[in-house]
This record gives sequence, structure tokens and C-alpha cells, in this order.
Amino acid sequence: MNDHIHSEDSGGEHDHGALGDAEYTQFMELAAEEGFDLADVEGAIEEAGHGPLPVLAVVGRPNVGKSTLVNRIIGRREAVVEDKPGVTRDRVTYEAEWAGRRFKVVDTGGWEQDVLGIDASVAAQAEYAIEAADAVVFVVDAKVGATDTDEAVVRLLRKAGKPVVLCANKVDGQSGEADAAYLWSLGLGEPHPVSALHGRGTGDMLDRVLDALPDAPRESFGGSGLGGPRRIALIGRPNVGKSSLLNKVAGEERVVVNELAGTTRDPVDELIELGGVTWKFVDTAGIRKRVHLQQGADYYASLRTAAALEKAEVAVILIDASESISVQDQRIVTMAVEAGRAIVVAYNKWDTLDEERRYYLEREIDTELGQVAWAPRVNVSAQTGRHMEKLVPAIETALAGWETRVPTGRLNAFLGELVAAHPHPVRGGKQPRILFGTQAGTKPPRFVLFASGFIEAGYRRFIERRLREEFDFDGTPIHISVRVREKRGAKKK
Repeated sequence: MNDHIHSEDSGGEHDHGALGDAEYTQFMELAAEEGFDLADVEGAIEEAGHGPLPVLAVVGRPNVGKSTLVNRIIGRREAVVEDKPGVTRDRVTYEAEWAGRRFKVVDTGGWEQDVLGIDASVAAQAEYAIEAADAVVFVVDAKVGATDTDEAVVRLLRKAGKPVVLCANKVDGQSGEADAAYLWSLGLGEPHPVSALHGRGTGDMLDRVLDALPDAPRESFGGSGLGGPRRIALIGRPNVGKSSLLNKVAGEERVVVNELAGTTRDPVDELIELGGVTWKFVDTAGIRKRVHLQQGADYYASLRTAAALEKAEVAVILIDASESISVQDQRIVTMAVEAGRAIVVAYNKWDTLDEERRYYLEREIDTELGQVAWAPRVNVSAQTGRHMEKLVPAIETALAGWETRVPTGRLNAFLGELVAAHPHPVRGGKQPRILFGTQAGTKPPRFVLFASGFIEAGYRRFIERRLREEFDFDGTPIHISVRVREKRGAKKK
């Protein structure tokens, strides 16, 4: 999942985000005049402008030292480490840096072959992590050697086709090197002998990881330089009408529809022409509550939904208007926002509502879904086709906001007027000011603001609201980071 959103200076030393060379030069001059450390400013633009980082999944059977290795890679003790199998149950993501390159590391629960076989819920988490990753570190206990479970993981890795770095863990000295050499038999290439606990060999292994990882994540959706139809994920809790909606927009029965919740197991990609444009719709299995407790197909369907969301550009979130907005609905909305997708909210079964239900639904929307008040809304009936013609304009509006970029000069003129008319509240005798800013990326829009002091969360929300009003950021999350100028004369530690 990557957005080639900026004019990349591939031959240069730094990533300018979405800023062109001339704009970047002017911006750095402005930062120097205001007394900012230029290295900090450069880092802030690069961090906000890169879009999603490449993803490295760390997988293996239980108790081979995956979490210990993750802690070693990220340089701090965050992943839970305990000397018994199965402590890590869910995927946990951390940010890491090696040799000046940043990437995400996903720690996964171990593969367990029990009565449910390789489809056990923890294994499904790891399987999804492999699917969503750009490269994989496969951790094997060199002291134990390759087991049947390790062989099962190897088969899955081959099927996934991702670059794999084989880590032979628990090699504490020269005597363990021979044990590591036996792992050539797995057919994954050179085993890298490592002691995650003591740090032995991890540097060489990470050098190999950087070779395996792309400079940026793989492009997984169209419309951003690679061509192809725009991707739309239909997401929502089970039995909300996703398959019915897909069939209605397609004009034919393409997906099995059943009143029994959970009929759809895997995402089904459908090319559908609407309004003279071809779109790729991904119908997904519904997301159920308490994902980590599920087993088998339902559990795996939840992970597939998350994968479909990551590959999409737009999330159409379907909500059953005839029922109260649930915690699951809110969680699905949060998933879409955190994934940085453009968002449209579709209220299905609208034709079944009476006046009383409509009144209470409006109140629920205000209180329960206030976090996406900016998202285009359509009231539809997947059964009858009511208002289906409004879906594509809403999707186009969300995509336009998602891809909008404000030139730095225009943004700073806007910020200057805004700060003059509505200054930050005085706190402790001080009044911090937004000095200047830039939009470092799009898809979704990402801003970096530079300030003279700490900017409160309420004032950040105010700035975000005004940015939406001024520049038509409808249907898209907005990411705002604020960098505070150090006191003049203060030295970095």
C-alpha cells in the first residue's frame, strides 16, 4: 500500500515529501529565519511525506524468540517477552530504523498445529501479517532445528511469494553455527545465525532485511501512476447488506446473498462500470466483535477484511439504519480512518425506517459517529436500489478530498489569517503561535505545522476543521503533526 504522491528526488539525499525543489528551498529558508533546526524540519517533512512505511513481518512457531528479536530490532523492550509459548496472541506493530531507513515491524503470535491445524486463530493472524507485509523474517530455533510446523510455514511463505530472510535464532557462539547451517534444508536460502537475546548477528541480518524491503511499500491500488480502476472496499459488520449492495450496483447477481450472517468468507473483486467509469469493488466478509477470540473461517474473514481495506483507496462503510449504531460499527469506522482511506458512509435499509427511527438515527449519528462528520453520506436501499445513483458522486467527492494538496504559500497565508483572527489561548502566561506549515503528503492529506510552543489538542482540532472548510477536504482523514521550536540557545541532548 503506497501512494507515489510526491515528486521523489530519487537522486537526492532527502525526501521532500510533496514539495517540489523550489518550494522546498523557500520553505527551508523560512524555517531558518524562524530559528528552527533545519535537520529537524527536514526530518519532519520526510516523516510526514513518506506515506506508509514498508512493512516487515516477523513470523515463526511459538517460543522461537520472535518478540525478543523484535525488541532487538526496534532498540527497546516493548514486545512482550515471556519464556512460554503463545504470549503474543495478536499482531503488534512497531516502527524501526536501521542504517538510516525506517520501516514497520509486525510481531506475530506463533504458529500452533493443534486440532484445528494451521487454521487456528493465532496462525490466521500470522498469515494475514504475511499477506500485508512487504518482506518477512522467518525465525527458527537453531538449537531445535526445523520441525514439521516450520515446514508448514515454509510452504505458506512460498505460496505468498514475499521476500524471506531466514533467521536462525539462539546461536550464542561458534558452536551454534553448525546448527544454523542445517537450516539450509528449508530451501529459503542462507540462514542468518543470530542471538536475539544478546544481539549477536542481528546487524548482518538487518542489512539483509534492508535488501529485501522495498524503499517504499508496494503499490496495491490503481489510479496512482500504475493506472487501472480505483479500488473500493465495502466494509461493515455481518449481514448489513454488503453483498446485496454489490449485486445492485453491478445490476446482476454476482455474489451469494443469504440471510445467514457471514456467507461471504473471502473478498470478491468485481469490476463494475458506473457513470461511465470502471471501478473495482471489493466485497468483504463482515467484521465481528472480539476478533481475537474467533476461530476458523470467521476469524480469518476478519483479517481478510482488514487486508481489503489496506488495498483500497475508498472505504464505503455500510451501516444498517434499521438498527442502533453499534460498537462494531464504530470500530469499523475507526479502522478505515486509521488506515487513511477516503471514506463514504452508506446507511442501508433506509426505505424501512419510520419517522421515529429516523429521528433517533440522526441523534445516534451525531453522538456515535461524530469522528467522521466530514465523510459524505448516502441513504440507500441495497434491496430496492433507492439512491444508488448518489453513491458514485459521494465516492468521487471523497477521492477528490483525499488527493487534494494545498500549495505551501497558500497554506501559510491561510494560517496567518487564522492565527490572527483566532489566536491560541494563553496558558501559564504564554501564548504559543503556529508560525508556518506545509502539506507534506496526500492520500490522505498530511500536514506539518511549526509552532513557538505546545499546541493544545482542542486548537489542533479547530485548525483541522477550518482546513476542511477552506480547502474542501471532504471524505478524507487529515493527519496534522506539530513541531515546536526549541528555545534559542538550547542544545540538543
